[in-house]
Amino acid sequence: QVQLVESGGGLVQAGGSLRLSCAASGRIFSSYAVGWFRQAPGKEREFVAGISWGGSSTAYADSVKGRFTISRDNAKNTVNLQMNTLKPEDTAVYYCAAAKYGSSRPPPSSYDYWGQGTQVTVSS
Repeated sequence: QVQLVESGGGLVQAGGSLRLSCAASGRIFSSYAVGWFRQAPGKEREFVAGISWGGSSTAYADSVKGRFTISRDNAKNTVNLQMNTLKPEDTAVYYCAAAKYGSSRPPPSSYDYWGQGTQVTVSS
């Protein structure tokens, strides 16, 4: 069993930065790929970024490439999402999810565990 808790969301002006963290319980967190997803009001949930279970591979949605960076610290059981040059269209609830022995972007059905989400609001 893995429990995920997101933090770091908030209100920021366009062009600003936020750093989201996904903290996991369990000693086997290093065996899980982690993805960040987001869902804006009235829209479907979408993939934002992912990191493989070994940490050697990352993947990003085209909309965030060059602005967001995903990283993991297995010693601290955390995965971070550094978000720079934020835009109003980045406003959403952000979720992290874990997939055992996953690649940087496994099929959505591979994610076994999800966090509760953290709100990110970017004002124009």
